[in-house]
This record gives sequence, C-alpha cells and structure tokens, in this order.
Amino acid sequence: MKMTTPISDFIWSYRCKKPLRLHMPGHKGVLLTGCEDGDITEVAGADSLYEADGIIRESEKNASCLFGCPTYYSTEGSSQCIRAMLYLTMLHAKEQGIKRPLILAGRNAHKTFLSAVGLLDLEVEWLYPEDEGGYLSCPVTSEGLTARLAELKAEGKLPAAVYLTSPDYLGNVLDIEALSEVCRKHGVLLLVDNAHGAYLKFLSPSLHPMDLGADICCDSAHKTLPVLTGGAYLHIGAHLPLGLRAQVKQALALFGSTSPSYLILKSLDMANDVLASKKYSIALEKTIKKVEACWLKLASCGLRPIQTAEPLKLTIRPRKHGYTGLEVADYLRQNGIECEFADPDFVVMMITPAITEADLGRLTEVLLSLPRRETLMQCPPALAHPKRAMTIREALLSPAETLPVSECLGRVLAAATVGCPPAVPIVVSGEIINESAMKCFKYYDIKVCSVVTKQE
Repeated sequence: MKMTTPISDFIWSYRCKKPLRLHMPGHKGVLLTGCEDGDITEVAGADSLYEADGIIRESEKNASCLFGCPTYYSTEGSSQCIRAMLYLTMLHAKEQGIKRPLILAGRNAHKTFLSAVGLLDLEVEWLYPEDEGGYLSCPVTSEGLTARLAELKAEGKLPAAVYLTSPDYLGNVLDIEALSEVCRKHGVLLLVDNAHGAYLKFLSPSLHPMDLGADICCDSAHKTLPVLTGGAYLHIGAHLPLGLRAQVKQALALFGSTSPSYLILKSLDMANDVLASKKYSIALEKTIKKVEACWLKLASCGLRPIQTAEPLKLTIRPRKHGYTGLEVADYLRQNGIECEFADPDFVVMMITPAITEADLGRLTEVLLSLPRRETLMQCPPALAHPKRAMTIREALLSPAETLPVSECLGRVLAAATVGCPPAVPIVVSGEIINESAMKCFKYYDIKVCSVVTKQE
C-alpha cells in the first residue's frame, strides 16, 4: 500500500523555491550540519502541529490508518505522550467527580511518569513485582491485578487508571489482552507505555497494545522504527469517551514546545510510507528469524540470552559466563559495537531491519570470542520498598540538596536521580531512603541523591 507523504512533499517544495527566509530558524536554511534547508517553522502551508488542519492532519490520518486507531504525533518523544496520557486520565476522572485521581502503576515506570504525576498532583499506588528479579521489570498478571483492584475497591480507592510499561527495558512483554479485560471489568482505563514496542504493530499477528485492548498508549517511534530521535506516537482507543478524544491535541500542546521540529515531523511522515509497504513487513519477518538464529548460536555456546517475548531485543545476562553486563558492553565497545544499555546484570541490544545479517554475524562472532570465566555468584539486592513521607508533588517542589549516597540514609528523595537509559527510579520522589535502597544504590553505582532539604 502506497501512502502520501504530505509533510515531506511540502518541505521539498519549499526548499526548491529557495525563498528569502525572513522567519525562524536563525540559520535561514544555510547548511552547517547538512539538514538546515529542510528545517522550517510554521510558514504558510506548513500547518501547525497542535491545530493541525492541513498537511500534518493528513499525515496523522495516514498514521492512524496504519495503527488502526486515532494516532497523533509527538516531536518530543514518549515523554510528552506520557504526560498527555495522564492529563487525559485526570480530566476523565474529574468529569466523574474525582478530585484527586489515583493511578495504579507498575513500579518500573519511567521517570517521566513521576514528573507528570507531580505536575498534575495525582496519587499513585505501586504494583511491585512478585519476584525479586530487579527494578527494570514488573511482571503484572491478570490475577494479581484483579486481586489488587478488588482490595482498592473495598477500601473505596478504585483507581482512575492502571499504568503499565510493556515491553520493559529488557524486552519482557505483559499479557495486555488479559490485563485490559480486567481493567474494563472494573471500569478503569488501561494506559500503556509502549515506548520500546512501536514495531509490534507490524508483526503477524499484531502484538501492539492498541490491538490488545489498551485505552491509551504511547510509542517511541524513534526507538524501533526508521524515525529520527524524538519522533513518537500517542494512540487513542475506541473505548475512550468522545469528549476526552476531542481534547488530545490540547493535552499534547499543554506539555509540548510551541516550536516542534519539522525534521522530526518529516521523518514520521516518511515512515508511514515505509511501514505501509509489504517490503517492510517482509524485512521485519526476516530480521526476527536472523535474531532467533543469533540467539540459538549464543545459547549453544553457553552465553545464553534471556527469553523475552519481544523478538527484536537481544538481552544477555552474562554472569554465568563470568562477566558483568558492564564488562561485556565494554568488550563490545572495544570491538566497535555499541549496545543500548548495560548494568551489572544485563546487556541490552536493540535490533531492527536496518541491521544486516552481516552485522548480526559480527556481533555473534565478537560475543562468542569472550573466553568463559568462573561464574559470578552475586545477585542484585532485593528491590527497595520504601515508606512514603510526602507526595511526589510535594517532594519534587520542595527545596533540595544533592548529597553523596553515604549521607542519604533516612532522607526523603526529592528528584529521582537516575540516568537515561534506563530512567527507571529505584526510589521514588517522596519516599524515605532505607537500608534496602542504600544497597541498591551501591550495587548500581549511584553515587549521589537529590534529597529534600531538612527544615530547621
């Protein structure tokens, strides 16, 4: 199926006309990095992202056709979409007379979720993983969610929404279909951070959350699709009330720049045509088979990747091979290969059809050249379950100081000092840093914390 590319076509036409650019940006189309002549602003005919009624609207309709639901562009990643999702949830709850909505969220939420909760002054209850496998995953089951919602309902605290991250950073995928049924039975919205899984739509069958019953979902297109960094989607489900659907652009505009990048919009626009083609689905299928072959080769030689439901994420836990994830990442770097993420336990590599069979062969060869060493027995410390001293909003908006971790026991965390990747906080703003948290900070080499300043 051939799709139009209205944004790209307009930018090309504008470049060809070579007008005297007495408008922003300041480079005036003069090449410095090589992309300036395509970097425009909202000139006549270029439409406006948050009031789209022209080429951007047409392009978003193309994306909506691809994903089978109303789809909107973000040029500021899934972070903008996460904030919009929570804002829409707040509006939905307030229409029902709920003054301060409660969100039930998986503990492995991205730190953007925390900032959005703080800005909107929402209440959060956490879903913790049943096992102690680390802070990056939170395997929520339909049975577990049913039980927790029943408990909250009995307490008179039924949440406005359930917020889940799937896939997580390691590639684990939740049973969104079963979880969405639970949410629907209880009359709560299901929000999914699908930042790492935009390509799941194009598998056969689709594993995309919107096809499995999610009410609102965000995708970081740039993470797994041929899109420039910052390009993302916000998807809206059919079960969302009509009044709420009419406020999506308002929600995005509330948290977005008034100067969205047309280079990113062009990238999202051109991706529609790529993703609609049979060529892409064939390439995706072939790439998955190549990754499976790579997985089997590594497993047969003892460097066993973990089994995940996300087919294009190659995640290795190399301690049995005698290495930390950081050591393996460094070894790959020495051999001209840069992974997505590494910590003491894991190495994460993200594959797309842009990675060739030769590329995967090179990766496999380098990994297999790692000499086996004695198994490392150390396991990650138990996940911290700190007590809450104040709300996330109160903590984020309180005066704070940055201290060495060694001085933070018993203090209240202000901002979540965690890098991206993985941007998943070990302790949440407003929680008291306890002994378990201190062990986690040491294990993951977190050296400083932002804590709420003590009042004299």
